[in-house]
Amino acid sequence: MRARPKAYLAGIYEHPERDIAHSSAAAVHAQVALGALADAGLTLADVDAYFCAQDAPGFGGVSMAGYLGLQTRYMDTSEHGGAAPLSHLGHAAEAITAGRCQVALITLGGLARQQLKAGHRPSSAHRADGPEGPFELPYGPSVAGLYALAARRHMYEFGTTSRQLAEIRVAASVHAQHNPAAVFQTPVCVDDVVESPMVADPLHRLDCCVVTDGGGALVVVSPTVARDLDRACVAVLGHGEAPKHTGTGRVDLTYTGARWSGPVAFEQAGLTPTDIDYAGIYDSFTITVLEALEDLGFCGKGEGGAFVMDGGLQAPHGRLPFNTDGGGLCNNHPGNRGGVTKVIEAVRQLREEAHPAVQVPDCEFALVHGTGGVLGTRMSSVTVLLGREGP
Repeated sequence: MRARPKAYLAGIYEHPERDIAHSSAAAVHAQVALGALADAGLTLADVDAYFCAQDAPGFGGVSMAGYLGLQTRYMDTSEHGGAAPLSHLGHAAEAITAGRCQVALITLGGLARQQLKAGHRPSSAHRADGPEGPFELPYGPSVAGLYALAARRHMYEFGTTSRQLAEIRVAASVHAQHNPAAVFQTPVCVDDVVESPMVADPLHRLDCCVVTDGGGALVVVSPTVARDLDRACVAVLGHGEAPKHTGTGRVDLTYTGARWSGPVAFEQAGLTPTDIDYAGIYDSFTITVLEALEDLGFCGKGEGGAFVMDGGLQAPHGRLPFNTDGGGLCNNHPGNRGGVTKVIEAVRQLREEAHPAVQVPDCEFALVHGTGGVLGTRMSSVTVLLGREGP
């Protein structure tokens, strides 16, 4: 039985640029904040709660609250990497339910592409001061290498192939051709993916996400506020989050934290995987998607390769249309943190505002799943379930 929604997504905004050489990270946060509030029909003066993560510059939430001129009574700066905006979405709904706030603003922004141009490589989610540092950093772990470990193990255990992983990139590219803001707008085929240069065996270049500047913002409101807005609002139905780590040496690379975050979100929402019409799945690499699909219950463990075959992820009529904006593989992965864009496209689908070529017919329920950290060592997994029903 589904519980009555206690919070709603009223505003969304994705920064239109992917290469921002003329702005600061703080300005990007501000731009997406204003865009999401305008989408909801609200202003900064209406905001009484603010959420951001370590991508926010300076002293994080405190610095950004000052920059935006916010006087809030609730703030959350919990860090979940690329999954942080999904965690903040769930936390905002809980804060609203508890009466702590009425209008919550969530922002994400970063200039990863500018950093790459300056010679700074993406973080591998390793910190020298972490307890794992002395045991892992001397071996030179890389982001791609750690995801490749998971991909290779999945192949060993279940017979998954590079061509099956390639189907995920193919689906993303088919969708991205309809998104004029996407970095890669040309559809590719399986052969294009497996013949692209090897980055970290078995992952090819086209198995990897884009690196972009930009960001996005969400506005979450109480039912009372939602009823007074002219904007179509989307219900927040369920939220679950969980870490997965190396288990003090007992490492299984074939599954993710979605094994735990997914069931919690489904139970809270009173839904099952068969109810989901659209999925926004974090796609830092193709293997990230494959393992998440299995762990979230859309198919059995080891069956992800077969599930994505034959256009299974392609909109509008695939088994589970996913990432219809092109996702992180083709569209946008702002600041190396792609969770917020997954929420934004899910809201577009539920509002029936996605591109007509990829709009899922009668889209009633959407799942959004984020992964922070890396599959090969430690991660945060966050799952959110959304519904079309209004307040």
